[in-house]
Amino acid sequence: MRQIDIDVIIQAVNKLCIEANYFLSPRVLKLLKKTYKTEKEDLAKGVLSRIIENCKIASKLKIPLCQDTGMVLVFIRVGTKVKIRYKNADVNTDLESAIQEGVRRGYKEGFLRKSVVDPLTRKNTQDNTPAVIYTVIVPGDKIKISISIKGFGCENMGAVKMFSPAEGKEEIKKFVVETVKKAGANPCPPIMVGIGIGGTMDKAVLMAKEAVVLEAKSKSSVWGRIGETNKLEREWLEEINKLGIGPAGLGGRVTALGLHIKTHPTHIAGLPVAISISCWANRYREIEI
Repeated sequence: MRQIDIDVIIQAVNKLCIEANYFLSPRVLKLLKKTYKTEKEDLAKGVLSRIIENCKIASKLKIPLCQDTGMVLVFIRVGTKVKIRYKNADVNTDLESAIQEGVRRGYKEGFLRKSVVDPLTRKNTQDNTPAVIYTVIVPGDKIKISISIKGFGCENMGAVKMFSPAEGKEEIKKFVVETVKKAGANPCPPIMVGIGIGGTMDKAVLMAKEAVVLEAKSKSSVWGRIGETNKLEREWLEEINKLGIGPAGLGGRVTALGLHIKTHPTHIAGLPVAISISCWANRYREIEI
């Protein structure tokens, strides 16, 4: 059994929140630069140039990539051979509260905008908590913490639909393309698209959230045929980019930088499909401790 101090978890979340807001992932920056080189439209090329320059400035000055520093989603995978030690912690708390404390500290220390409010009163919580937390118990003696930060220009453009099992891949493709078309410039393209297919309604949404931050080299499907899923990813991405929405919605050849699909077995009477969209500032960080 391996012991991990709760303070280590708090500090890890703190650091991830700041780094995700200051530094765009190398993968996404690489895609933006590749898109800039292949773009033919002058207006689109100009937008991409400014996005890339924005990333350089944020990284150099250690300031947020975007004024909307989002709402935090935390995916935590706890090994079965891990024992969390609370005795010497700065905060006498449980695991979930420790994660919230990490978010709280990160947004304070990083001078990040606090955007979280009560859904009914709209009163600001003043520290960007609570984050949305998903916890999974896995084999091993480590803890893996992944955070995704979602601004709501893109989050508001997500969608979920309960298809009939008689409807197939073509109908799902239409739903995906129409969702992106309807979103237009609102999610700050070029975007990333995550799609969850199967499970229950909530499982499909969770998979879409995970898929939107998948590495390009990652396997997209847990249960489905990998080759078939990758084929759909390429086909649907091509259809989205035919829309011509382009960077900032001003036209161009690339509306989406990437599209990833995750699947899960579902009930014989169902076919849930969810779509999660990220702006170009696809803010994601993870650490294993």
